[in-house]
Amino acid sequence: MKKKTLAAVGIVAALALTGCSGSSEGGAQQLNVYAWADEIPQSVFDAFTEETGIAVNVDNFDSNETMISKLAAGNSGYDIVEPSQYAVQQLVGQELIEPLDKSQIEGLDNIAATFADPSYDPGLEYSVPWVWGTTGLMYNSECTGGEEITSWASLFDPKWDGKLNMLDNMLAAYIAGLQVNGFDADSTDEQEIAQATESLIEQKDILAGYNSTNYGELVANGDVCISEAWGGTSTAKIVEENENVHYVIPEEGGSLWVDGLAIAKGAPNQEAAYEFISFLLRPEIAAMATNDGGLASANQAAQEHVTDQGLLSNAAVYASEEQVANADFIVDPGSAMTFYQDGWTRVKAS
Repeated sequence: MKKKTLAAVGIVAALALTGCSGSSEGGAQQLNVYAWADEIPQSVFDAFTEETGIAVNVDNFDSNETMISKLAAGNSGYDIVEPSQYAVQQLVGQELIEPLDKSQIEGLDNIAATFADPSYDPGLEYSVPWVWGTTGLMYNSECTGGEEITSWASLFDPKWDGKLNMLDNMLAAYIAGLQVNGFDADSTDEQEIAQATESLIEQKDILAGYNSTNYGELVANGDVCISEAWGGTSTAKIVEENENVHYVIPEEGGSLWVDGLAIAKGAPNQEAAYEFISFLLRPEIAAMATNDGGLASANQAAQEHVTDQGLLSNAAVYASEEQVANADFIVDPGSAMTFYQDGWTRVKAS
């Protein structure tokens, strides 16, 4: 992990600027954040510090599992963490995040209806949605000979032998493996997961590989015709720059992910944490997630503040309401995780 202090303000100046009482060694005001890299743009942290005088220290994690392990080890010192939806469930189960005191939060009514009462955190008792995205298909129409790709089935079609890519991520791979068989992407049924496993094993012979890093570049260059893909900044940029590259939500539904804000158990600067959450819920601040970060904001009121309104109709950033309604949330499979892990071991070993 790389730690970076984005801004610092002198103690005296900070106290003069704000009545907030975030505490730290020596009495200086600060906020310690553990988040995905670049999902909360630096411009947001800078604006928060400028307004409140609270210095923000940021660590980045590369997976929910890394973040959970760090908190579980104890004495992390973090105030705000940014878990994905299924990680919220795991953090709650392990009592690693605090239930939210909503009396200290302003702007919750700005959250879009889709995310206001999600299955992974009913009533938003523990987390506040920040950004969201989808898992779908990226394809190069020149590579496919002009054929439009609309279904996961294309990723299992031998006619694209050697020109297919899957995300190198267990739960992401099972989204396609389950939905192509007509099952929900968040299935916990042992037989359904077993059938998806067999489909993924059969598919492996025709794959160019499993790749979660530069698959967009491979599609843009035509080295891969079709790839499972995550929507978001890099995908949107490739789609915008290359007229042959398209991002679609498969007709089977694809999936929806959400990364949100939660307060770590025993956070040393809880007052500052609540102020930060309220700050991010302001429409003009939430819009920075799109304007500066290229991601879709979970804040409905933020949309009128998005500088490039064309992004609101770009499926790689803001999927349509109809597509979102048809997508599955990937939630914590609980004890069924064993079925996925055992199946994934077989897929990788095949």
